[in-house]
Amino acid sequence: METLAMTPSFWQGKRVFLTGHTGFKGSWLSLWLQQLGAHVTGFALEAPSKPSLFDVAQVGSGMTSIIGDIRDGAALQKAMQVAKPEIVIHMAAQALVRYSYANPVETYATNVMGLVNFFEAVRNTPGIKAVVNVTSDKCYENKEWAWGYRENEPFGGYDPYSNSKACAELVTAGYRSSFFNPEKHAEHGVALASGRAGNVIGGGDWAEDRLIPDMVRAIAAGKPVRIRSPHAIRPWQHVLEPLSGYLTLAEHLYQHGPAFAEGFNFGPHDIDARPVEWIIERLCQSWGDGAAWELDSAPQPHEAHYLKLDCSKARARLHWQPRWHLGHTIDMIVAWHKAQMAGDDMRALTLAQINTYQNTQYL
Repeated sequence: METLAMTPSFWQGKRVFLTGHTGFKGSWLSLWLQQLGAHVTGFALEAPSKPSLFDVAQVGSGMTSIIGDIRDGAALQKAMQVAKPEIVIHMAAQALVRYSYANPVETYATNVMGLVNFFEAVRNTPGIKAVVNVTSDKCYENKEWAWGYRENEPFGGYDPYSNSKACAELVTAGYRSSFFNPEKHAEHGVALASGRAGNVIGGGDWAEDRLIPDMVRAIAAGKPVRIRSPHAIRPWQHVLEPLSGYLTLAEHLYQHGPAFAEGFNFGPHDIDARPVEWIIERLCQSWGDGAAWELDSAPQPHEAHYLKLDCSKARARLHWQPRWHLGHTIDMIVAWHKAQMAGDDMRALTLAQINTYQNTQYL
């Protein structure tokens, strides 16, 4: 068995600036960083849903939480300069495909120009050593083929969200060559990489138009879950899987600089690229209490049918691997939401799940 690629002790006392800390992934990462002993400053809009993991798990109580919009470059830069971070992780985004069809201008403004504002803030904040920009598996030009996309595949994106993430990768490459060039690392001291993951699931996600949140809402209301695309295949993974990848990548950037200033995929093992129908039936089984589903036959906008990542590079270069199989992930989600419905201390329970993950050996 290999040991965890991320070194927990590395994060003790590190100053970390995180955008998007009120979102689903950002809340999980904020709690993990707090548990590791980092000094965390977050910059994001108000939590995107009610309820939200940020509120339910009292994420803001262990960090400096700044409510702001990454489209406001001056506010972002001021917050970053005050925080004096060593490591910055950019997760703030408009992250929903269907929302991007209805709101394309907002999607590009946030995901492209918001990223430009972020990089400008990094350029104007001294002392930053490691920068991780989180994009998406949907940055790749999707050819609906059966094998996983590698980091050197062409970018694309059919819908505004996916395309904005491809644009974000191009912006990242442009800033890396222009301002954070690995060959001139001795001059600027900044190592910049991007992390690509998709279809993360976990307790505490209440976003609209996402499979697991829609299922939890329906089950809680005693209704069957309405499913759009039961045969669509996605690389499902617990939210802690890619977060461990981002932390591992940030640590390597901090320790080794330009050697890791590239893009990295973080996805599940091939066996966990499952159709939607498998997920629904497994969750209903785990939940019990008569949970059921039905097909939503209304017309739907285009979404990719098949997409998965090749994560060989992360395994070889970062010694990163997934730790939980999909069935276990679903059990953890059910346990989380049942505890929340029972009125348990969700900050403590979420931290306990993080601790369990961190102490799990690789698959």
